[in-house]
Formats: sequence, structure tokens, C-alpha cells
Amino acid sequence: MSPVRSIARLTAVAALAIGLSACISVFPKTKPVGLYRFGEAEISATKGPPGAMFGVLKSPSTFTRAAASDRILTSNQGQVAYIADARWVSPAFVLFEEAVARAFENDPGRARLIGRGEVAKADLVLRLEVRTFETDYVDGPKAAPEVVVRVRGVLNRNSDRVLVGDQVFEARVKAADNRVSAIVPAYDKAVAQVLGEVVAWTNAAGPAIAN
Repeated sequence: MSPVRSIARLTAVAALAIGLSACISVFPKTKPVGLYRFGEAEISATKGPPGAMFGVLKSPSTFTRAAASDRILTSNQGQVAYIADARWVSPAFVLFEEAVARAFENDPGRARLIGRGEVAKADLVLRLEVRTFETDYVDGPKAAPEVVVRVRGVLNRNSDRVLVGDQVFEARVKAADNRVSAIVPAYDKAVAQVLGEVVAWTNAAGPAIAN
């Protein structure tokens, strides 16, 4: 093939590629996914009995598998699904653990969380099981849903693992509207309510253990 013919062929291929690029996008246009977070609402816990501070070693929380990821779980008369185009900024179980740490850190009560590897005495061991963490369409798929957060708390004495307390905490918060921007604040309120009760319960369990 002559050089002239080769150049002409390459020119034709380049022209075709330019023409196609006007019709085809390398990166398909998709709707951006909205990112949300929970666990930053102010938490109010009932003041516990006076006394010295005591340490609480918290084991990693267990989380219902369907809701543990960064997807927002919904339930409608037994059928479950995830909200499209919406994600938690981190997996739900990570945001929940961060919220628990902040709840105890900001509470003026006696209980103080002790991190693993931290050199400090732990009087109690706290385990949390998140059993329900979902958006429940109790009034149908078009009505404003209800956010349900149900957590089981178990407290054991660290010295001999004797059971100190076992209780289920539940919060149901109605969203203002059937929109993600209204559902997320309901999660914030539900988590704050449950953790406020968990912190107060832990504070109340301390006196007989810490002295």
C-alpha cells in the first residue's frame, strides 16, 4: 500500500471516530447518588445516680445483615427493598458505632467507654445488637413512612461475666414526608432516642458494680 493511500485511510478512520464521538459518550449519564448520614442529633439521657465514674468496655455491635450496608432498607407489608439513588455516607453499622461513641463521650454521666487496648479498668461490658433498622411503610407505599430502630442491650460484669442487665430499646419516628430528605432526619431522631436510653440504662447499672 502506498504512503498516500495509507494517509488517506488513517484520515478517514479519524474522521469516523470524531463523528461517532459526537453521538456516543464514553461515560454514560447516570443520576448521581445522594449521600446521607445519621447519628449527629443531640442525645439526651436521664441523669443517673451520683458516684464515682466507672469504665465500660463495649464489644463490637452486631447489626441486622439487610441494613448493615450503606443502602437504606425499607419494608412494606413484609416486602423489603432499598431506596434507589440514596446511600449512607458509610455503612450503617459504622455510623451506628460512631454514634454510640459520641453518645457516651458527650454524656456527663458516670459511664465512660473504654476502647480495646486502652489501659484502664472496665467494670462493665456492654454489647448492643441492632435487630431492626429500617423505614417501615405502615400506611402504604405513598404515605410518609415510620423509621424503626430496635436495639437489644446486654450488660455483664467484667470481673466474672455475671449478667447485670438485658433490655430491648425501641424508637419509632414518623417521617415528615415520603422523601429521603425527610426520612433521614427521622433516622437521626430514632437513633438519638435509643442511644439516650442506652446511656441512661448503663449509667444506672453502675453503682453496684463500680463501688
